[in-house]
Amino acid sequence: MKAQFKKKKADSTPTISTASLPDIVFMLLFFFMVATVLRDTTKLVQVQLPYADQVQKLEKKQLISNIYVGVPIEQYQKKFGTEPRIQLNDKFATINDIQPFILAERNARSEELRPLMITSIKADKDVSMGIITDIKEKLREVNALKINYAAKKGDISHNRE
Repeated sequence: MKAQFKKKKADSTPTISTASLPDIVFMLLFFFMVATVLRDTTKLVQVQLPYADQVQKLEKKQLISNIYVGVPIEQYQKKFGTEPRIQLNDKFATINDIQPFILAERNARSEELRPLMITSIKADKDVSMGIITDIKEKLREVNALKINYAAKKGDISHNRE
């Protein structure tokens, strides 16, 4: 018996090596795990932002402390009623809870970032100005003077609807 060898064709393309494919998949997975930012606050109040014609987007989200003001969502209305409430992080709060909240947020930041902190008030368009004024008074007492009012860009005539 005579052994025969197959000759390679000159025009055939070599196969692609898939040995490094698992490494690439895990690098992509790791990248998206690190780069993805999850929402950190669950809204407990209904907030329909008012419209404004001059709106600027805040760039550094890590410097912002949010205060939500609005009517509790439907599942909390039996317990908390239908009057506007204040939400700090993931819980309902009172006016007196604002100062400790701001101080805790300030202490969570590094020393050089503290003067750059902004308090964003995200209030429903139907909330009375009295509760907003009370919040501003408490912020003033802890020297949190950089205040942002969240709004949607658009014609302010939508606010009356």
